[in-house]
Amino acid sequence: MKFRSKIDRTFIIMMSVTLAIVALATLWPVAYELFFTNSPEFPAIWIMIALFLVCVGFLIWISLDIHYIFYDNHLYVKGGPFRSKIKYKDMTKVNRSSNIIAGYRILSSKDALEIHYKHSLMGSIIISPDNQEQFLKILLERASHIAYARM
Repeated sequence: MKFRSKIDRTFIIMMSVTLAIVALATLWPVAYELFFTNSPEFPAIWIMIALFLVCVGFLIWISLDIHYIFYDNHLYVKGGPFRSKIKYKDMTKVNRSSNIIAGYRILSSKDALEIHYKHSLMGSIIISPDNQEQFLKILLERASHIAYARM
């Protein structure tokens, strides 16, 4: 079963601010070069525009291509180029979380779940499936040994 990531207002605001900063950092020199200098250097302008497009494309890719798939023996978490296979037998605990700033996270909402598992660099992964109740039901069926802390 495949779940997409929930997208909330906080995430949209964070991404809008991030995209505005990237646009300002890459397109301001282009505007300055075009409008305030007598001889604009077109290779530099094209490089900055290309850099802007690559950065924006990457940010949109990692923001909108987030999904979580249940397989027979593991949960597959994918967000852009970032992927994780979490074996059900390695999971130890799942709890609700609203911490979207720190830790290993592949999400787009403050309404999130934190899955703790063995063999993890950060100790857990924070995700935000769109239908949390159904996601939790399937997860607890496949990994019945894990502790679920209702908060």
